[in-house]
Amino acid sequence: MSAVLDGTSAFPKDRLGVLDKEHIVAGPGFNRWLVPPAALAIHLCIGMAYGFSVFWLPLSKALGIKESIKCGPEVGFFQELFTTSCDWKISTLGWMFTLFFVLLGSSASIWGGWLERVGPRKVGVVSALCWCGGMLISALGVYLHQFWLMVLGSGVIGGIGLGLGYISPVSTLIKWFPDRRGMATGMAIMGFGGGAMIGSPLASDLMKYFATPTSVGVTQTFLVMALVYFVFMMAGAFGYRIPETGWKPAGWTPKPAQVSNAMITQNHVHVSKVWGIPQFWLIWMVLCMNVSAGIGVIGMASPMLQEVFGGSLIGVAKKFGELDKTELAAIAGVAAGFTALLSLFNIGGRFFWATISDKLGRKLTYVVFFLLGGVLYFSIPGSAAAGSKVLFVAAFCVILSMYGGSFSTVPAYLADIFGTQMVGAIHGRLLTAWATAGIVGPVVVNYMREYQLGLGLPREQVYNQTMYILVGMLVVGLICNLLVRPLNPKWFMTPQELETEKRLAHEKVKASEVQGDGSHAHDAPSSPVFLVLAWAAVGIPLAWGVYRTSLTVAKFF
Repeated sequence: MSAVLDGTSAFPKDRLGVLDKEHIVAGPGFNRWLVPPAALAIHLCIGMAYGFSVFWLPLSKALGIKESIKCGPEVGFFQELFTTSCDWKISTLGWMFTLFFVLLGSSASIWGGWLERVGPRKVGVVSALCWCGGMLISALGVYLHQFWLMVLGSGVIGGIGLGLGYISPVSTLIKWFPDRRGMATGMAIMGFGGGAMIGSPLASDLMKYFATPTSVGVTQTFLVMALVYFVFMMAGAFGYRIPETGWKPAGWTPKPAQVSNAMITQNHVHVSKVWGIPQFWLIWMVLCMNVSAGIGVIGMASPMLQEVFGGSLIGVAKKFGELDKTELAAIAGVAAGFTALLSLFNIGGRFFWATISDKLGRKLTYVVFFLLGGVLYFSIPGSAAAGSKVLFVAAFCVILSMYGGSFSTVPAYLADIFGTQMVGAIHGRLLTAWATAGIVGPVVVNYMREYQLGLGLPREQVYNQTMYILVGMLVVGLICNLLVRPLNPKWFMTPQELETEKRLAHEKVKASEVQGDGSHAHDAPSSPVFLVLAWAAVGIPLAWGVYRTSLTVAKFF
């Protein structure tokens, strides 16, 4: 399958296994721009985790088809795992979303060190097997109406594949693009944000196609998507190449550590030490606070728009509680367009802010996130009270761009502070901050909303205090970011320790050492035709997803 991306044979020239790290060392003539589409191929598939909620409503009617067959009060959560007599509640299905991101963070943390030693291809293949295999198990779970199989399949096994796939390209891209670290990781992680833009409308179309009077079409949709994703993810995994030790772009030389770039080290930290390094925990808090606030906004954006502006969204002078069913349906359509608009800014922000960080520096970029974000969060109650939809929507759009930018900028931040040798593994451990934020953000927002409603506040005002709490989170993140300093030299590996780690990671000084016959793992120069085909393979689906999302966005205007 690697031939799809770079035109070379997928079969080894000697006894090396096709998945071995030594086999994917690139030789002279390899075009580094073939690596980002390989990463995108995997991230666009696993990014469907963001869009899994498209299945919740059909699955809540998997037995009843037209209407849900409600479970009795005696059927609790654990009984729902095994029941075949009633439909699952949407609140129960929502636990899948929580599992995704808890497993993403924990699996990335646990197996990040393994990634550095076996290389991105083997990890990419395991990710494809877990993510797609999990969907197949989930398809069986839907067919048998056994929710525990869905939890095991997509939730646990798929969640592990999610974490492995997410971190698989990080270290490789940073080594291929030492001159553009932010941009390189921004391209890949943009794909994770864009996965739902492709997967959600695709899943909706497939469910409509497969739906029958006796089936909601989810089982068949899982099967088709698992097979399609497997092809793309395997192509991406086999498209991975790693540079020779010591490789650097033509005409580029690393700048010596000076005051102007003192935050960028030329040394390397071992992943086993990061739990004890204060800077790691400071960056952990930076990510956790920014993501907690952003996830909270994502969860509340649609209902907040509807409850704050009510009938004015459709030109009716009524508050939310005064609208009839037809009017409620109409503003729900407007809110769907608003949510789609936010997804575009989330995705665009991943590339934009990560690229900008190459110029501003990572620390200053996060200062912008927290200062600008704090001002925007603080402004939302005022724009809502003034009835200014333009200011309200603009604030949310910029906030979501910085939410996405936070994810794509942090791998380069870690590489700057801790070095590149084990940045993939360190990034994996940092993603536990994401898992934490996935719980903290929604809990704070949802409970504050219920508390405010319990006090009898009008719906259009129940979010005000929540916004101020999110500003407080950003202040904490800002303080942590300002405290980040270059590491004490005691944390870096000695030359001997670094050499040992490189040997354990199966690194070679020259790719020709791998083959033993004087040849390279990638002999022929990369063809421009394959470069175009590689980018088209990921660019066309992404463009289709943007197009479909834009159709939904149009409902907002």
